[in-house]
Amino acid sequence: MKSITSLFQFTTILPLGKSGNLEDFARRSYLYPLSGYLIGGLAAIPVIFIENQTIAAAAAIALLLLLTGAHHFDGLLDFGDGLMAHGDRDKRIRALTDRNIGAGGIALGISVILLLFAGLQQAPSMALALIVGETGAKFSMAFLTTYGKPFKPGIHSYLNGFSRPYFPMIAFLLCIPVVFLPVSLFRLSIAGLLMIICPTTLMVISEKLFGGVNGDIVGASNEICRACIILSLAIP
Repeated sequence: MKSITSLFQFTTILPLGKSGNLEDFARRSYLYPLSGYLIGGLAAIPVIFIENQTIAAAAAIALLLLLTGAHHFDGLLDFGDGLMAHGDRDKRIRALTDRNIGAGGIALGISVILLLFAGLQQAPSMALALIVGETGAKFSMAFLTTYGKPFKPGIHSYLNGFSRPYFPMIAFLLCIPVVFLPVSLFRLSIAGLLMIICPTTLMVISEKLFGGVNGDIVGASNEICRACIILSLAIP
């Protein structure tokens, strides 16, 4: 339970009492998908009661950002800056790790939010899409935490130091309960592929541009993977 509490404290702003020891979660980072069930489930509650799909999608996105403290979204913006920066690797790393947000970060942030917004509106069930999308997104974080080579000391290198090669396999098993949701197995299969393709693609790009992965890139994977999965559930 200490590991789960530490996970929820790390990924949400929920008031869960005294701050726990991050090492409790670091030793079991394969638990990430449990946070996906929690966050996706909480974000799905208001959309059940909002009839207007546009308003419901906007409310769900706002709640996702609120529940996570926009922590992963901040990583997405930083990744966008590093991705769009011109110059050598050092310049890209400076753009990635700079606290200020530039045009690249804003452009990527807007793009991902727009895709997520469109996907939620067109999804057969917005509530189910939120749960599946968020759970898959958290798997992508577990995947990158294990296999993403750190290029600098930080929270990612700390978590990576405790991870083991088999952690993503356990994380994948924790995603299996989504098959019991009323979503077609074909669409869930596509979602399963995307939650591996997205972090793998980010890892390849990041190793080429930055020499490895940091916490911002892991957070960006969460945002990008969630949007891709929800879009896959919405496309006919």
